Amino acid sequence: MPEHTAASRLQLSGLCFLLQILTIVLFAAFVRYSPESSSGLCSQQLNCSWRNQDAGFQHPRFRDVHLQALLGFGLLVAFLGRYGLGTTAISVLVAAFAIQWAVLIQGFLHFFLNGKIHAGAQSVVSADFCTAAVLISTGAVLGRVNPVQMLLLTLLGVILFALNEYILLSLMGVSDSGGSLTVHTFGAYFGLMVSRVLYQPHMDKRKEQQDTGHQPDVFAVVGTIYLWIFWPGFTSATTARDNAEPWAVLNTYFSLAASTLATFVLMPVLHQEGTLRMVQIQDATLAGVTVMGMAGEMMVTPFGALIAGFLAGLIPPLGFRFLTPVLRSRLKTQDTCGVHNVHGLPGILGALLGTLLAALATADAYGGR
Repeated sequence: MPEHTAASRLQLSGLCFLLQILTIVLFAAFVRYSPESSSGLCSQQLNCSWRNQDAGFQHPRFRDVHLQALLGFGLLVAFLGRYGLGTTAISVLVAAFAIQWAVLIQGFLHFFLNGKIHAGAQSVVSADFCTAAVLISTGAVLGRVNPVQMLLLTLLGVILFALNEYILLSLMGVSDSGGSLTVHTFGAYFGLMVSRVLYQPHMDKRKEQQDTGHQPDVFAVVGTIYLWIFWPGFTSATTARDNAEPWAVLNTYFSLAASTLATFVLMPVLHQEGTLRMVQIQDATLAGVTVMGMAGEMMVTPFGALIAGFLAGLIPPLGFRFLTPVLRSRLKTQDTCGVHNVHGLPGILGALLGTLLAALATADAYGGR
């Protein structure tokens, strides 16, 4: 056993070294700073979501997105007490590599001009979105893969994410500023696919998500607070137009509030526990922001955002109670963090809502937007 552990550590060390050298070489060959004035560059690219943005807006948006990708998602998996702080460490490891790899892969598809990748605030935010999707995927397989396998999963996940994003946003012209489809739905179902491949029958008897300790709930509290503070900026970071940003922020906040109340409606009915656990509120919060990913910049209306958030908030408790056991027993899919209930299904609901609103849109209703 000690020899196996030592071998695993050496494998991780060697893989990290090789991947970092690879990215350094590719950065040296292709990556350059983007021009200060990016409007000309954007006009020649297929996917440029920050068109003619003032630098004063770029820094707060970058901050919000970057904090969510690194700190927010890291803390959101720390509630798994049996894995302790190791989950957060793995999240940082995945994020550190995913950001570099995503700048390269997305750069070849979206920011490639005259033989070079032009890296700037926009490309880094796009890389953070990709990192968020990969971190969602890892939530489905935590506890069943080692750090080496997690890095390999990240290597593949970033490539597939970039291709999926290119098809949806560039070729099909889908507007998905908050990532209902590209981030949440892709991340959830890519993770579930990997989970199915790695199915281990003996783990069905483990209750990985059950932990009554104080420390995991502390992390869930902090992670949920970060969602409330910074996710509206995450949703509005890549709105197609500047004047759509207030809609995205307001719709996300209203959805957050309604999804949280939805949990308090269902949890006392579905569970015999006397008190709600913070991780359940965390799941409802994630569902509420996920459903606004595509529709956030659209005219949802305030009451519509409340309805969408309330419906999304009902999904996690119902999913964990009725759907998760079916996925585990019938489809042989083990979902450690419940990403199907928290990201997958709310992401599909958000995509349907965005599609409906796009179909109902009129020039009179949206004006210059």
